[in-house]
Amino acid sequence: MPAGRLLFVTMSISTDELLQRNARFAAGGAYAGLSFPTNETLQVVGCVDSRVDPSDVLGLALGEAVVMRNIGGRITPAALRSWAMLRRLGQGQAPGGALVILHHTACGIRRLADYPDQLADYFEIPVADLDTKAVSDPYAAVRIDVGIARQTFPPSLLVSGLVYDVNTGLVEVVVPAATE
Repeated sequence: MPAGRLLFVTMSISTDELLQRNARFAAGGAYAGLSFPTNETLQVVGCVDSRVDPSDVLGLALGEAVVMRNIGGRITPAALRSWAMLRRLGQGQAPGGALVILHHTACGIRRLADYPDQLADYFEIPVADLDTKAVSDPYAAVRIDVGIARQTFPPSLLVSGLVYDVNTGLVEVVVPAATE
């Protein structure tokens, strides 16, 4: 495809259907009175995979958590920068809260192993260091990401690592929060 041209893909759900769904949502009023997230609001990072919506998987209601999604649900430099900005928005409030890192089985990030340059760019590391990211093992990867988060954020932020099994629908705690 020539540079500068966009590829439009037909959505499996039409815009009209989305508007109808939104009207049903708005009629329920679940959004009314929700406050802006604070540093005490649960934070979740998960994968963009449509099978793994962290709010659904973890049974979270609107306003209960701030959910960030990226490829693989990974703690990348870009994710860290976004979380730092979010924490700044909650500045002046007590530090703390919890961060849940949610990885999952059968993650598509494994396919990116065939594109090491692109994957290394994503993690902002040299290609030679890709093995340190364990992209083929969600259990090892979540341990790595919890370690990065714990080194980066204040100790008052409880960080845990979970893996969701796309076949059973169950979540396993791989790294519990420090006080659990």
